[in-house]
Amino acid sequence: MIIYILQAASLFVGLTGIVAIVMNYVKRDDTVGTIYESHFTGQIRTFWWGLLWAVVGFITMFVLVGFAILFANFVWCIYRIVKGFLNWNDGKPMAV
Repeated sequence: MIIYILQAASLFVGLTGIVAIVMNYVKRDDTVGTIYESHFTGQIRTFWWGLLWAVVGFITMFVLVGFAILFANFVWCIYRIVKGFLNWNDGKPMAV
């Protein structure tokens, strides 16, 4: 659960995203074979895809399309974090 909180905070304070991804990779082996394995996989994918689209958005800001990319990325990250947290809270695996 703490990783979802760190990921949510990373939307405003980027450093917490780095802490979250490090925790994901360090603790990932402990979740193998449990429903939480899918959560760790989902969190890792959310981080890397979110980072990729943030970089693309920043690079293309000068042609204004970057703002739309950044906004869409922000909304997508919020969706993934909230959906993952709700599934975790209900004891359900994350669809990845």
